[in-house]
Amino acid sequence: MNQKQTSKDRLPDRFPERVYTLNEVQKARTLIEKGYKHRIRIKGNPSFKIKTQEAVKLIRSAGYYDFLRTYIRSIREIDGLSQLRESEASIWANIYAVNDPVDAACFFIQKAWQMKRYVEGKIYYGPQGETLAAEERVRFIKKLTSCTSDLKIKAKCLERLKLLEDSRFL
Repeated sequence: MNQKQTSKDRLPDRFPERVYTLNEVQKARTLIEKGYKHRIRIKGNPSFKIKTQEAVKLIRSAGYYDFLRTYIRSIREIDGLSQLRESEASIWANIYAVNDPVDAACFFIQKAWQMKRYVEGKIYYGPQGETLAAEERVRFIKKLTSCTSDLKIKAKCLERLKLLEDSRFL
């Protein structure tokens, strides 16, 4: 086999800069299937970074950190609406979205789950996508509740579960 065939058949080792075109999504999916994990970058002011790191600690304690870094490349502070930026594999969040670490952790996991569905080519938005994402949020909160020994975090989780379970959408 010549050098050109070998390099062409090799798995690309860099995640695409964008995850937008069909080729970019397929490349991302292939890398993820092979075990690719991002080194998550947190971008923003010092307060935003500290609050985001608190949420990431909760994600680690619930055993979801590898899931988060499989699908999310960065979490970036913005002044506008918090959202998933699929083409960047990034979460844009305002300071209010990270003020409470439990809520922020839930939001990050929900967006990572939506990114997973995006890469898989499945519905991740709209009424059906939002319902499925809310169910994933409930699973995460239950897992965090069972994994934490911090009584304040446990109480916040139970409060969030009650609010979500009382919701007519679930």
